[in-house]
Amino acid sequence: MDLIRFALRRPITILVMVAGLLFFGINAIRTIKIDIFPSLNLPVIYLSHPFGGYSPNQMEAYFGKPYVNLMLFVSGVKSIETRNIQGVTLMKLTFYEGTNMAQAAAEVTSLTNRAFAEMPPGTPPPIIIRFDASTLPVGQLTLSSPKRSNNELQDLASVWVRPSFSKVPGLSSPPPIGGNARTIVIKANPELMRSHNVTPDQITAAIKENNQISPAGNIHIGNTTYLTPVNTVLPKIPDFGNIPLLYQNGATIYVKDVARVEDGADITSGFAYVNGKRSIYIPIIKNANASTWSVVQGLKKAIPSMQSLLPPDVALKFEFDQSVYVINAVKSLISEGIIGAVLTGLMVLLFLRDPRSAFIVILNIPISIISSTLLLKMFGQTINIMTLGGLALAIGILVDESTVTIENIHRHQEMGKSKVRAIADACHEIALPKLLILLSTLAVFAPAFLMTVNY
Repeated sequence: MDLIRFALRRPITILVMVAGLLFFGINAIRTIKIDIFPSLNLPVIYLSHPFGGYSPNQMEAYFGKPYVNLMLFVSGVKSIETRNIQGVTLMKLTFYEGTNMAQAAAEVTSLTNRAFAEMPPGTPPPIIIRFDASTLPVGQLTLSSPKRSNNELQDLASVWVRPSFSKVPGLSSPPPIGGNARTIVIKANPELMRSHNVTPDQITAAIKENNQISPAGNIHIGNTTYLTPVNTVLPKIPDFGNIPLLYQNGATIYVKDVARVEDGADITSGFAYVNGKRSIYIPIIKNANASTWSVVQGLKKAIPSMQSLLPPDVALKFEFDQSVYVINAVKSLISEGIIGAVLTGLMVLLFLRDPRSAFIVILNIPISIISSTLLLKMFGQTINIMTLGGLALAIGILVDESTVTIENIHRHQEMGKSKVRAIADACHEIALPKLLILLSTLAVFAPAFLMTVNY
């Protein structure tokens, strides 16, 4: 009641406060992030380390166990789960609630670098991911062409499209999926190798020595120093066949004498279908702190410039746009708010015949929604499926309580009371019932506070 008395005594103050809420609320609507899901900040880090050719037991011995021994030193780690399969080790690190996940990710990265000392030569770096529902792909950027192979499209996606992602704020650049990387394949013939007494290690060493750039030193001529690199990188694919292996019986044995050189691709380990056709696509993944709507709109604006970098026969399209779901939810909230406000205003106008009260009821809903958006922005929340569901529920409560309050004020005015007295008595009379109705509605969500998350 003190709030009601203050509002009645200071109407200008209340109008200024409402105007301020509207001003800052509208600005919050323009700048608040729009996502599909809220940021859950799960205390989980995933680590994936591929190494082809190793069995599950070997992956556990050379990768899994060294990682487990080191990850026990990470601050706040609660449990470590590992799974070793053919050619890859997967690890899940769960942390206690309240752990600084940025610090934990930095420690995991540092310890993985230390683990390299115990791993086989040629080990590639691992993939470290902080998974969160807000970092799921928000769409797919597909490349298609009627006359190019998937391997060619993958090269175009890696060389021209993927680097352009840096122009879109909040967009990460995962590798393209659906094709194979271009690979120079040298298929050795075992019978020819035995006939020339050539081993696989000799072929590998010869290719490595004859296809590299190495510094040979400097030449000083007068006051100028010239670099003298040794460039043995082969410019053409057939040149690999002309690499000498050894000198035998008065003749030189070349790679082409024991193997066949092909301009091919790596072994196919996966492929993608888009609209029923083999295609190449790049998952569109935003950063955890970026807005889904802003990232998608920025990408759509950047697609024409990306398309200009590609050959005319290659089509670049944005498919499976996930931002439409949250935008449709926003449109549904707006339409429900408009329908609720109009119907409530018509009901008040029809039964009470008071245009002023109808106008107040109609304004009550948008002001409340805009103010709620301002509070979401202040507390670091986003517009997502869950917050929109809460706002949609609030519209129904606003309609009910506005109607009851206006009707009760009119009833007290018909008793002959002054306007100020009628407002004070009417609000005091229904304050407790309205509170109980609100608590009854909120009681439905009480079990949600007892829910736990299993990572």
